[in-house]
Amino acid sequence: MNLTQEIQRDVLQMFADTLQGRLILPHDDSYEEARKIWNGMIDRQPAMIAQCVTSKDVVKAINFARDHHLKLSVRGGGHNVAGLSMNDGGLVVDLQLMNQVLVDPEARIVRVGGGTTLGVLDAATQEYGLAVPTGVVSATGIAGLTLGGGYGFLRNKYGLSCDNLIGATVVTAAGETLTVSETEHVDLLWGLRGGGGNFGIVTEFVFRAHPVGPEVMLVFAFHDGRGEKMKKAIELYRDFSATAPDEISTLMACGRFPEDEHFPEEVHNVPFVLYAGVYAGAPEDGQKALEPLLSFGTPLLDFSGVKPYVEAQQMFDEDYPNGLRYYWKSLNLTELDDAAVDTIVKYAHSQPSPFSTIDLWHIGGAVKRVGADDSAFFGRDAAFMLGGEANWVDAADDVANLAWLRGLIEDMKPFSDGSSYLNFPGFQEEGDEMMIRSFGSNYGRLAKLKEKYDPENFFSSNQNVKPQKDRS
Repeated sequence: MNLTQEIQRDVLQMFADTLQGRLILPHDDSYEEARKIWNGMIDRQPAMIAQCVTSKDVVKAINFARDHHLKLSVRGGGHNVAGLSMNDGGLVVDLQLMNQVLVDPEARIVRVGGGTTLGVLDAATQEYGLAVPTGVVSATGIAGLTLGGGYGFLRNKYGLSCDNLIGATVVTAAGETLTVSETEHVDLLWGLRGGGGNFGIVTEFVFRAHPVGPEVMLVFAFHDGRGEKMKKAIELYRDFSATAPDEISTLMACGRFPEDEHFPEEVHNVPFVLYAGVYAGAPEDGQKALEPLLSFGTPLLDFSGVKPYVEAQQMFDEDYPNGLRYYWKSLNLTELDDAAVDTIVKYAHSQPSPFSTIDLWHIGGAVKRVGADDSAFFGRDAAFMLGGEANWVDAADDVANLAWLRGLIEDMKPFSDGSSYLNFPGFQEEGDEMMIRSFGSNYGRLAKLKEKYDPENFFSSNQNVKPQKDRS
């Protein structure tokens, strides 16, 4: 007998009737679609999905889950690579309908619903020539991105997504709705800035916005990665990043072109290095500043140029379709010496799937100017964040792709302090060990904060930090 059968029908109906949104159960026609999330590896069947439209709905869902001892997960954009937004047999609080964006252009403050995706946010802020620093795939949810940090194309100029969070509305495990700001529940604001979904459900975020666009200079150039060319391209990126101004926030990706209609046949299966990023300033200045990444030989493909900011933010969208199988892991690199470069090249040239990449995100500028203790986010001392993306189609290839990426991460550990960017966590299979390493010196403070706001670890489907009393 499943949980929805164990809970009396009239109790379920009463819960459903109290919601301004909608309660979806396994027998409903919309259930199969509602439980789908982006990563095709995740196939979970919750007992119920509460599609909330107000903070009061979220309070009711939390109270119901707690009273009936149901596991609870929170879905914002549904893009968490570990699949944390869905569970088996529990209750999912679905925030997708809470996607309002209110922009105060004079104060440069933006209020954002907890289910908002980056594309919706970018479109709303660009109406006023503003932007909130976010990620680089427009279907990503702002909630998970921000709570885990938030790397994007504005990071070195304006900081991570979490660095621009100045307030929030949070529903706690006790069903209490808190207004968080730089003067109210300041300790909780510190934890929300990179501490994951440990302390409650954020139904509204308040961000600081910055003048960006409407057009920016974008670099998006694919260079030949065959043989020694890939090594030289990585070395160029390393050296370029060392002196790049704060206006430049880039990443580089090593992979090979798939046999895909989006790429001309002559480059299919050819190894590449992609330089991608934005100059957060006058486009004409950006053209000159980004020239070294454009002039590394003759690009195989080049989509660079002055483009609307919203278009630059969507350049990666087609590369991450719903339903592909995804497994991403990361390491914060303290150095990128020749041995590290050789290791990256070795794995990039041996990847089992043409859809996979090994990415390097330069960490500098505004990211490093935030003090190590000023937010829960850890990893600002790293030189680069290494993101390994195993992306493939067929479940029969699971073993090969998982082994490839795990091998890369293991062999890159000598160049890292062992911490990870927790938005790229694999399936968090290392458990507490991963969290202790990746929150570093902030872990103890997070555990105390967890005990204050969620002493029973009710919110555990996240980058979980156990309450201080539970630490062994």
